[in-house]
Amino acid sequence: MASSLTCAGVIWAFLSFLCAAASCVGFFMPYWLLGSQLEKSVSFGTFRRCSYPVRDESRQMTVMVEQCGRYASFQAIPSAEWRICTVVTGLGCGLLLLVALTALMGCCISELISRTVGRVAGGIQFLGGLLIGSGCALYPLGWDSEEVRQTCGNLSNQFELGTCHIGWAYYCTGGGAAAAMLVCTWLACFSGKKQKQYPY
Repeated sequence: MASSLTCAGVIWAFLSFLCAAASCVGFFMPYWLLGSQLEKSVSFGTFRRCSYPVRDESRQMTVMVEQCGRYASFQAIPSAEWRICTVVTGLGCGLLLLVALTALMGCCISELISRTVGRVAGGIQFLGGLLIGSGCALYPLGWDSEEVRQTCGNLSNQFELGTCHIGWAYYCTGGGAAAAMLVCTWLACFSGKKQKQYPY
């Protein structure tokens, strides 16, 4: 099976896939922010949430439904910052995934990844990582929303967590993006083989 990648290129392909997978899994999981409400654990992502309060009319009280799910609509996401974060981070994850799959195909297809294509792919990875990093930086701006304040003891504000704490999915998303920007972008420059020059 012919490959269009150098040894550094093969490492780049698999590392790109791991970075993209880490960022995408972290982005999808609703464990960016962890707290509790009505003695039940609550967690938030950018567009998903686990455990939410509903009014039980038969008992005339508010109870927590312990389920995870997406918000009913894009506008239902608690803050404008989280809506922007969702779009920007999702776009960044898409770019990282596109490059990772192309790089993996380069392991099996000859003449798919040249030196120039590798450098362009590295640039796209840098952009994807930058978008995800921007999304992670925007996320704390939404901590002043009413939903988050209810979960964080009414003490949270922008860049202030109150009684909540950062979850593993936030670190997973940001870590995958950082590795893609710093390591994969550099490896991409050495990933493609020099193409053969045909005499015609």
